[in-house]
Amino acid sequence: MREKFRDLSDMFLDYLFEIRGYSQTSIITYEIALRQMLKVSEIYQESDGRIIFNITAFRFDIVQNHKRTIAKKLSAIRSFVKYLEEQHQMIIKVIGDESIKIPQGLPKPIDEIYIEEVLQHVTLEEKLLIFMLYGLGIRISELSKLEISHIKDKWVQIDGKGKKIRELPILPIVQQLIELYIKENSPQKYLFEKGKSPLNSAQLRYKLMKPFRALGLKATPHQLRHSFASHLLNNGARISDVSQLLGHATMATTQIYTKLGDKRKKQDYMKAHPLANL
Repeated sequence: MREKFRDLSDMFLDYLFEIRGYSQTSIITYEIALRQMLKVSEIYQESDGRIIFNITAFRFDIVQNHKRTIAKKLSAIRSFVKYLEEQHQMIIKVIGDESIKIPQGLPKPIDEIYIEEVLQHVTLEEKLLIFMLYGLGIRISELSKLEISHIKDKWVQIDGKGKKIRELPILPIVQQLIELYIKENSPQKYLFEKGKSPLNSAQLRYKLMKPFRALGLKATPHQLRHSFASHLLNNGARISDVSQLLGHATMATTQIYTKLGDKRKKQDYMKAHPLANL
């Protein structure tokens, strides 16, 4: 039984590489997890034909691994089981695959040079999308429902979480782009709309990610918001100001959200420590 599933795991890895287009690095990660699991787990077939994967022993073997590593290995096993069920019509029950909670990671900010590169290869709509998210630091959900009437006198009114309203200054270059976009597209109510309805978050997210993907880059709306905050802080902006721009209830949220970069930490340390003045 164990040897049979070793062969099936090889077929699964080939499927991921040749059909699904997984990278060699991902294949190796999956292979290590599956080899570990198949080596120590109890695998048997019940009278009703169900195959049981009892991976409890495997869980004990990896208990000292980092939580993220454990989560990745469990994900590899679940993907393998799904493959067996869908491609080989097997009925499988897994014992001991309970999920573990892992700390929510922060998205990595996108380097300024990459954003500048993408901006050289975008449509007017894509450019405005990037400018609104990166230039204002607003959420994709806030941008989706942004009405044209809320943009005036070089300020924009944002309806944020919890029905909290904040007003943000618009950079001159962003203001110019908004005016050009409105002139060429004539939106009626919402800045980004189709017909009389606003484009939803999923539609905007797709439009945003497309130009980055074309250049082999991965970027999400939240990453641009994170980049907005990180780049401001790294260039000397006060955290209290950034907190207000982001619409955070407290500065503590902003500190966790932005995770001051090494450059900023070093600058603050060099200025603040008493020995720096000796």
